[in-house]
Amino acid sequence: MKVLIAEDDLNIRLGLSDLLEDEGYECLQASNGDEAYSLFAMHQPDLVLLDIMMPGMDGYAVCRKIRQLNEQVPVIFITAKSEEIDQVLGLELGADDYIKKPFGTREVIARINAVIRRCNKALPAEQIENDHFTMDDLTVLPLQLRAHRDQTKIELSLRDIKILQLLYREAGKVVDRDMLFNECWGRDYLPSSRTLDQHISKLRKLIEIDPRQPRIIKTAHGVGYRFDKE
Repeated sequence: MKVLIAEDDLNIRLGLSDLLEDEGYECLQASNGDEAYSLFAMHQPDLVLLDIMMPGMDGYAVCRKIRQLNEQVPVIFITAKSEEIDQVLGLELGADDYIKKPFGTREVIARINAVIRRCNKALPAEQIENDHFTMDDLTVLPLQLRAHRDQTKIELSLRDIKILQLLYREAGKVVDRDMLFNECWGRDYLPSSRTLDQHISKLRKLIEIDPRQPRIIKTAHGVGYRFDKE
C-alpha cells in the first residue's frame, strides 16, 4: 500500500516515513503543496497524509485538487491548528480524519488503520467477503488489517498481513528469508535475520494459541518459515 506524506518539516516527514515503512507501507514524500499534488497525480497513492500549512498550495487546496481526481482515496490532515473552524473546513473538503501535532507513533498508526478499515467497509460486500483466507483456526481479513479466532479480533499491521498472505500462498513450501524480505519489506531493504525473527516472534504472539508450539508459522531451521495446510 502506497502512502503520500506531504509535510514541509523535514524531521516530521522523515519520521513519518520511517514509521510507516516499518509497518509495511511504501512512502512518497513531498515538502510542499505543489509537489504533493504532482506526486499524487503521477502515482495515485492509496492514502494521503497532508499537512495544512505548507509552502505553495496549502493542504486545503491540495485536498480540493485531489478530490477532483479521486473522491475515494483516504486523506488525513496533519495540523498544529486545533480551531473548530479548521476541522469543519477540512471535513467539508473530504478529509477522513485529523492528526494534531505533536503526535505519538501509536496514534498515527491507529488513526491510519482506522481510516483504512472505515474506507474498506464502503467496498462492495462481495469484495470484502471474498478477500479473506483461513490458516488453521485463524481467519485473516486483509482489507480490515485484522484476523479473528472465534469471537476474538486480532489487530494486525500491513506487514503482518503481507507475511501471512505470502505463507498462505506458498502453503506447504518453505519460504526462505530472501523471499520474505523481498515481498514483505521490499527489495531495497537491507536484510537482517534478527529483524525478521523478531517480527515473526511478535506475530506469533498475536496469532498463535501457543507461540512456543506454533501451528500457523512454523520454522524451517536455517532456511525460513512455512505454513502447512492440513
